[in-house]
Amino acid sequence: MTMSLRRTILAASIALLSAGALHAADIAIPDIPYTKFVLKNGLTVLVHEDHKTPVVAINTWYHVGSKNEKAGKTGFAHLFEHLMFSGSENFDKVYLPAMERIGANNLNGTTNQDRTNYFENVPTSMLDYALFAESDRMGHLLGVLDQKKLDLQRGVVQNEKRQGENQPYGVAYQLLTENTWPAGHPYSWTVIGSMKDLDAASMSDVQEWFKTNYGPNNTTLVIAGDITPEQAREKVEKYYGEIPPGPPLAKHEAWIAKRTGTHRGTVQDRVPQARVYRVWNVPGSSTATEPLLDLGAYVLGGGKTSRLYKRLVYKDQLATTATASNDSSEIAGQFDLTLTARPGADVAKMERGADEELRALMKSGPSAAELEIAKTAILARFTRIVERVGGFGGKSDLLASCTTYTGNPDCYKDYLKAIKAATPAQIKQAMNEWLADGDYVLEVQPFPANLAANGKLDRSKEPALGKPESLNLPPMQKATLSNGLKVVLAERHAAPIVNLSMMVDAGYASDSQDLPGLAGLSLRMLEEGTPTRGALKISEEFESLGANFSSYSNLDGAFVQLNALKATLPKALDVYADVLLHPAYAQNELDRLKKDQLAAIQREKSNPQSMALRVMPALIYGKGHAYALPLTGSGTEAAVARIGRGDLVKYHQTWFKPNNATLLVVGDTTLAEITPLLEKAFGGWKAGDVPKKNVAQVAPPDKPVVYLMDKPGALQSVIYGVQLAPPRNAPDAVQLQVVNNIFGGVFSSRINMNLREDKHWSYGVRSSLPAAVGQRLYISSSPVQTDKTREALQELVKEYGGIAGARPITADELVNAQTNETLNLPGSFETAGQLAGAYSAIVQYKLPENYYNTFTQTVLSMTPEQANALAARTIVPGKLTWMVVGDLSKVEAGVRELNLGEVRKIDADGNPVP
Repeated sequence: MTMSLRRTILAASIALLSAGALHAADIAIPDIPYTKFVLKNGLTVLVHEDHKTPVVAINTWYHVGSKNEKAGKTGFAHLFEHLMFSGSENFDKVYLPAMERIGANNLNGTTNQDRTNYFENVPTSMLDYALFAESDRMGHLLGVLDQKKLDLQRGVVQNEKRQGENQPYGVAYQLLTENTWPAGHPYSWTVIGSMKDLDAASMSDVQEWFKTNYGPNNTTLVIAGDITPEQAREKVEKYYGEIPPGPPLAKHEAWIAKRTGTHRGTVQDRVPQARVYRVWNVPGSSTATEPLLDLGAYVLGGGKTSRLYKRLVYKDQLATTATASNDSSEIAGQFDLTLTARPGADVAKMERGADEELRALMKSGPSAAELEIAKTAILARFTRIVERVGGFGGKSDLLASCTTYTGNPDCYKDYLKAIKAATPAQIKQAMNEWLADGDYVLEVQPFPANLAANGKLDRSKEPALGKPESLNLPPMQKATLSNGLKVVLAERHAAPIVNLSMMVDAGYASDSQDLPGLAGLSLRMLEEGTPTRGALKISEEFESLGANFSSYSNLDGAFVQLNALKATLPKALDVYADVLLHPAYAQNELDRLKKDQLAAIQREKSNPQSMALRVMPALIYGKGHAYALPLTGSGTEAAVARIGRGDLVKYHQTWFKPNNATLLVVGDTTLAEITPLLEKAFGGWKAGDVPKKNVAQVAPPDKPVVYLMDKPGALQSVIYGVQLAPPRNAPDAVQLQVVNNIFGGVFSSRINMNLREDKHWSYGVRSSLPAAVGQRLYISSSPVQTDKTREALQELVKEYGGIAGARPITADELVNAQTNETLNLPGSFETAGQLAGAYSAIVQYKLPENYYNTFTQTVLSMTPEQANALAARTIVPGKLTWMVVGDLSKVEAGVRELNLGEVRKIDADGNPVP
């Protein structure tokens, strides 16, 4: 970037801030009130009250991760995470299906270098049941842990490892880990471990791991949501008090392992674009350096306003992505650059450009405007945390993290205070200290002598199950602007955030057959400039206001979204309306994004999942149908190359009309507050005629067809079973969702329990019904290890026949699916974004306004006879289209031996292959 251009951009940023945009100092640091207590056995408990929905989050953090392993015995922490879902002495059932049955969502477990956590959101009435289950696997796991369970979960983990390595750039993680940390460092092996070590894991090894690391004195439990501290303490004492403490533990101290010199390595992978990773070892979390390097990383490579983006993606167009991040772990951290080259670009030149931008930032430090944007972005991200009680990144997660690593649940406040106080000089100093070109201390601490178990809980009987909770969702209020634009508002005042979504009736189905990809490109181009705002200015204005902007299409609609802080909404709305109504479609921006879209298509053709999704619609709907274009929406290389500026202008003029759109508003506002702002922003938008999309009815094929796509060297095959199903608003769509959950829609589904839990040939298989106004696809997706492709396909054929009638849905299966669907419901409306997504579905697919109010009764009223009749008339085993993507040199013969139907080989564009 020339100095004159940089001065122009920075001058604009400074002018924007001085003109009244939100300063980081104006954004309050979130406060998450809590009550803390410690049981006699050492279990640390935090309780946070949030009564907006009848949901409680349970977040359990064990202070043990892969860094507590030893070389030669890696992967234990992650393997044990899986074993914890296999059942315990008094709760001897597979954990995920059991918790799905009571309506749990945000349900998972994860492992990193420093901790292993388990979390779920449950209806308030199911809290006792969930705490019983969670505490039982903490205190009573080993009695039912046998060799069969160990072997099963070992196979699942190994398939997870294969699945990760089968992804583009999947080889990088192992090489980065091994080459950036010295031998023997606790971070010098990957979290998932090696195949050899996983194979060698013995029953005695895993038992010892549990006894050593899973005691209550090594655990933080956070309960957040619809509960009081008094209620929580009573329940925690009841369910956890009897569990004895674990042994004294050795803890790692900081070991930064700062390196010197430059070392390089190369590796080949089947990907369409070159990528460069650059990594430095730096101080870890909860250090004075962490917030300074976080801010430096944001200025350097944190978004469209960053120096790397402006230089490498926007100006030089050498890269499609260029990012910087500061990744902080407990005893050390890593500052890294990730640069993905545009196809055909000079990789060395890209790398030199990134280095020049880094050196320039280290020489001068960030400008005041750059630093203000970075601070605002970080503070806005933490502001959004207070919307959610659980899951990844919710309030319980933040409290558990701070408590586990620092002992101070409020540590995030100290971090944010440091973010607010940071100066350009401090950031410059930190970057020069750690990015310009060690010792391990072990301290033995006395083990507390007063730890003890508290009584004995009778675990011979599970707590009684609760009932589905009633919903109290905000009503859909409506207004119409003077130009006919429909406005739908749902008030939600839990956090000072407002979410706006302009829903335009367009989508991929509005693409012409000769220009697929135009709809998606048109939406991407919205934020690339208006007659009065350039692309970078738009990004700078949104970031300076703490607002998030996005635009995208799905099959039937276009969505232009703004997530804004209430304090900055009027200013953010001005920018939003300008971007939505007045795209400039500048030729230079179009040329750049066309290159990006072509690169994206190349990436899709290298990924086994997206390879199939590109060609599947044409095979099912037939060429010429509005839905017969790549399901990814990216179009084809030939079409994207032909798209000109005039095509974009015409597309916007044709489809973007107020009478063809609905503005959905969710969050901290009222109709009285928002309507005048919307009238000012959109009142001048003119209505007009809009074309009708022709979505014709398609007949199913007469007999099965099997399509084969070759991906040489693939570690897994991906098997798809595809058919057509009724539209999203069909009268029995809710019931079909329940049937699909039994077949393949949730963890406990038939096909997942077969191929993952029973056979452990896959990390996970699913079936889904992507929404559509017309006939929609019904897809099962099964990534399986290559040497089990034939057998897995045979099992899927059997399962399709079973759900269609050979193995009818049982009363127990239906009850489990019904309880999962209904008890899961309250946890689906926690954030403004979640609520907007639900109401968006009502508007887009013309569902009844009381859809969610009647959902529970609709589901619970189903009978097994109705479920089986629906499955029999909807699922058509004898007319399925099968697609297998994998190494055909290894799997083709086995697939043909099954004689499922005519076998046709196709390439990545869907063309026949001899």
